[in-house]
Amino acid sequence: MAIGIDVPTPPEPDNPEDYDYEKCPFYGQLSVRGQTREGTVVSTDMEKTVIVEREYDVFVPKYDRYMKRRSRIPAHVPGVLDSLEVGDEVTIAETQPLSKTKSHVVVENLSGDQ
Repeated sequence: MAIGIDVPTPPEPDNPEDYDYEKCPFYGQLSVRGQTREGTVVSTDMEKTVIVEREYDVFVPKYDRYMKRRSRIPAHVPGVLDSLEVGDEVTIAETQPLSKTKSHVVVENLSGDQ
């Protein structure tokens, strides 16, 4: 509960002198605020960034039915959670803007392969 939400704290980084503390919510100064969301990692092609996809239903009143929508959210991966792969279930939290497209950070790997 060190970052304000109930997620386990990962172990400290192996080499602290090379670690990017500026963009780490666990051992740095990055504050976590706003919403937390769960989704599936669909891309790990970028360095320190994953694309998390979440699927949700939207009600369409005209047809009195639900349709599926999905959103793809780029999220920063702190160095202590580097072992993410495609297909992992993760929890992401909203932060300040970290780059042009990233304003979320991965805070927990729900797949158990940590």
